[in-house]
Amino acid sequence: MGLIPKKVHAVLDYASVVVLVAAPWIFGFETVKAATVVSVASGVVVFFVSLFTAYPGGLIRRLSMSAHLNMDILLGVVLAVSPWALGFSDKVYLPHLVLGLFSIFAGSVTTRTASGRS
Repeated sequence: MGLIPKKVHAVLDYASVVVLVAAPWIFGFETVKAATVVSVASGVVVFFVSLFTAYPGGLIRRLSMSAHLNMDILLGVVLAVSPWALGFSDKVYLPHLVLGLFSIFAGSVTTRTASGRS
């Protein structure tokens, strides 16, 4: 689709890393082990995928933008369903659901091709 330019997506990626890693303490679910692991691990995945992507935020640039966006969508699905799939929805679900849906959205509407805006 191409609503989000790649440069903006790169900024969103690194901001997402900070939010995902800090979310357990920001939103007060640090004592819920599974929720904390999912959130922090997701932040680490986003960091490394971003670092290795051939886009304005990438440093090593071995991963295509299309592959990066597909991983964003997959990670978003995992984040969004994790509270119910891993059994912690009775303690916390909203941060995982919102951040997961955001990842699906961003992965779906960011410019994928080299001919699009960078």
